[in-house]
Amino acid sequence: MASSHSSSPVPQSNSSDAFFKKEMDATKRFRPVQSLPDVCPKEPTGDPSNLCDSPSLVVDQQRWTIYHSKVNLPAALNDPRLAKRESDFFTKTWGVDFVDTEVTPSFYLPQITKEHFALYQQEITPREKVHERCKNICTPKDTFGRTLLHTHDKSRTDLEQVPKIFMKPDFALEDSLTFNTVLPWSHFSTAGGKGNRDAASSKLLQEKLSHYLDIVEVNIAHQISLRSEAFFHAMTSQHELQDYLRKTSQAVKLLREKISKIDKVMCEGSLRVLRLSLTRNNCIKAYNKLKLMATVHQTQPTVQLLLSTSEFVGALDLIATTQEVLQQELQGIHSFRHLGSQLCELEKLIDKMMIAEFSTYARNDLNRPLEDDCQILEEERLISLVFGLLKQRKLNFYEIYGDEMINTAKNIIKQCVVNTVSQIEEIDTEVVVKLADQMRMMNFPQWFDLLKNIFSKFTIFLKRIKATLNTIRSVVFLVLDKNQKNRDLEDTLQKNSAKESLVDTEVAYLTHEGMFISDAFGEGELPAGAADTTSQRNTSPNSEPCSSDSVSEPECTTDSSSSKEQTSSSVTPGGVEMMIGDDMKLTDLELVRLANNIQELLYNASDICHDRSVKFLMARAKDGFLEKLNSNEFVTLSRLMEGFILDTEQICGKKSMSLRGALQSQANRFVNRFHEERKTKLSLLLDNERWKQAEVPAEFQDLVDSVSDGRISLPEKKPAATEERKPAEFLIVEGQKYATVGTVLLLIRIILEYCQCVDNIPSITTDMLTRLSDLLKYFNSRSCQLVLGAGALQVVGLKTITTKNLALSSRCLQLIVHYIPIIRAHFEARLQPKQFSMLRHFDHITKDYHDHIAEISAKLVAIMDSLFDKLLSKYEVKAPVPSACFRNICKQMAKMHEAIYDLLPEEQTQMLFLRINASYKLHLKRQLAHLNVVNDGGPLNGLVTSDVAFYTGNLQALKGLNNLDLNMAEIWEQKR
Repeated sequence: MASSHSSSPVPQSNSSDAFFKKEMDATKRFRPVQSLPDVCPKEPTGDPSNLCDSPSLVVDQQRWTIYHSKVNLPAALNDPRLAKRESDFFTKTWGVDFVDTEVTPSFYLPQITKEHFALYQQEITPREKVHERCKNICTPKDTFGRTLLHTHDKSRTDLEQVPKIFMKPDFALEDSLTFNTVLPWSHFSTAGGKGNRDAASSKLLQEKLSHYLDIVEVNIAHQISLRSEAFFHAMTSQHELQDYLRKTSQAVKLLREKISKIDKVMCEGSLRVLRLSLTRNNCIKAYNKLKLMATVHQTQPTVQLLLSTSEFVGALDLIATTQEVLQQELQGIHSFRHLGSQLCELEKLIDKMMIAEFSTYARNDLNRPLEDDCQILEEERLISLVFGLLKQRKLNFYEIYGDEMINTAKNIIKQCVVNTVSQIEEIDTEVVVKLADQMRMMNFPQWFDLLKNIFSKFTIFLKRIKATLNTIRSVVFLVLDKNQKNRDLEDTLQKNSAKESLVDTEVAYLTHEGMFISDAFGEGELPAGAADTTSQRNTSPNSEPCSSDSVSEPECTTDSSSSKEQTSSSVTPGGVEMMIGDDMKLTDLELVRLANNIQELLYNASDICHDRSVKFLMARAKDGFLEKLNSNEFVTLSRLMEGFILDTEQICGKKSMSLRGALQSQANRFVNRFHEERKTKLSLLLDNERWKQAEVPAEFQDLVDSVSDGRISLPEKKPAATEERKPAEFLIVEGQKYATVGTVLLLIRIILEYCQCVDNIPSITTDMLTRLSDLLKYFNSRSCQLVLGAGALQVVGLKTITTKNLALSSRCLQLIVHYIPIIRAHFEARLQPKQFSMLRHFDHITKDYHDHIAEISAKLVAIMDSLFDKLLSKYEVKAPVPSACFRNICKQMAKMHEAIYDLLPEEQTQMLFLRINASYKLHLKRQLAHLNVVNDGGPLNGLVTSDVAFYTGNLQALKGLNNLDLNMAEIWEQKR
């Protein structure tokens, strides 16, 4: 018979009771536990070790196995022929033929009697009594649980033998994969010599499936046995339940009859009245709905009528209102199923019409005659267009205006050139076709007037753009302000609604308590919110109208768009009143960004005008026209451009750098040419300078007089006087006489031209400072080469460099040094603080000039020193007195004094002769020491004293040297 693979042939027991053993061979008494074979056992491959260890019907055909069993376990256990089926486990398990066999006592175990347990029974008896007493008080609850758990574990162990595929919820033999898994027909092929084995495999498969069925049936029977008590209880309770249901049905029937009578007597009439009232209200609503449908039906003709008068905002408002009514109150109306899409297409058409209209407006506004008129063209039309574009969220409309600005700026220059060329007879437009070539044929005054006209046109152009864009920005800001007010209003309404809900709660409480509102609130103490709420509550929404004419009253409720859409009036800066609705669905961020873009468009207008002006300048500068301008013409041009730049900055509020950069570029070229011309002029003057004192014309004296208190400016040319002023011998500067050469006079004028150019063109201050420093350095170095370096001998053809030439050169250098601090202050006032470091160039130049002056003074002293060395080296102390040597020395000193006295100031002359006297005393002292003449009062000493007295008298007799301290006693001092 079938059996579980986990049970052994001979059950083992650990109890001390006797157990039964089936008669069998000792060698076969115990057998290892074997599992059932697979559904499809392995086919033999020739290797005995690979064969299945389980019994096989193919291999063990002659031996009885468990697969020969024909009776299943439940049938054996429920055998009706057994009288005592439940008496013993082994009898129940093994059947009637099982024989009880007495177990032979073991020789190794002692005989245990009851006396061995006497002591244990004495100890455990009291405990057992206590245990029994406690067990009666607290009955054990886990006995059944342990039994149930043990049974459940055993059932679960048996169910684990069944393959999992049978337990799946989606198990279906209709599925080919499932069918092939359960019944692998590939093993049942009858081809070849495997027929017997395939037959055995099919039998084995059948037995195994039967085994699985037995396990499931046993578990089902076990579950039924566990719940048998509840099943029988339910069967016994069924009759009582049927009685209860019969009584309940009779009670319900009686209750329904009573309710039917109450409905006929008390409710049917009232409900009929309510039904008729509801029908009447529905008819009123249907009538109002039909009127609304008639109004909506007239939307398209009305929109077309508004569009014919360019009322875009009104048309858009009507479309938006109709769309809202269609979505809220006429939703689902079959006759209007296409109206929504038609209105959307009409709205798109209006968008295109508004953009085209705005483009036309921009073109007309910008291309009207540029007169001194900055009025806005059709302000109401502009405001209407802007509102319509904002309503439709067409926020890039300003780009259309920007594109039109570029085209208009080009046309302005072109039209100005054409008008100017047509007025010039010298330009033949038939021969010279291109406007650029025609423009290049103009002279500077003509071209300057053209540029001035262009700048004036651009100024008016920018003022118009600013006025138009300010109007557009004001509209944007009004919408933004309306949004802010709406938010404030919503916040206020929310606070009021919270207060009203609080009052409603209090009123409801008082009414519930049976009090009157007037008892709780005084007439003056009732809040406004409560009064409004009470008045609204007293007005019944379903109140019947008094007459048929009152049907028109609910019309106001159907026009939801007109009641919901709140409007407010605002006034633009131009004085135009306009209505702003709440349907502007634009965020504050979008509106602020749009306002910034419009302001940026004004900046772009300034940049456009500057860029077009730069192109106009570059077209004229191609042939080097601007570089050939003289300083006055360039200054005039620069002032015009600076004025235009300042005007555009004042109008637009932004600094545009393109025209300023072009002006700076041309200024740099002008500075280079300006500097090269003056440097070349100075070089030619120096190369032709003979270093003789020149007369000072009156205009140069006026030029020097104009420089006062550090302010440098070129004097205006005075008309020719009837009596011409004679030139002066010296240049008077702040009370001092300066003997100069002609080159220095022109150099002073050149320096003032540099300073004046800086005043006229402030942007070239740094370049001019560098160039002027270079010019002053060049004059210093070149004059040094010509005078001290004796370069004038070859360049000009002078025979020699005299002391007069040296003194005159020194005085010229002193005149330039006098003006360097004034020039420095002039540039310092026009430099930025971060550019003050450039002023160090003047400090270096001043030092170089002082060094040069000192070298000239040293050169004059050196000339006399060489003379003293030559004359005194031949001096002999003898009669007559004064000696010829001293007479020659005095003669040369007088010539030196005569050469420099009129050129140098008295203080410098005295200092120079003191240095010459010191050189004289040094050479005389050396010669006296060589002749061994000492101050001993002897004859030689007397002769020397007489010569020295002659020298002193002649020297002090010279003009301006009478008070000179010669200190001739030093010639007798001996070295220690």
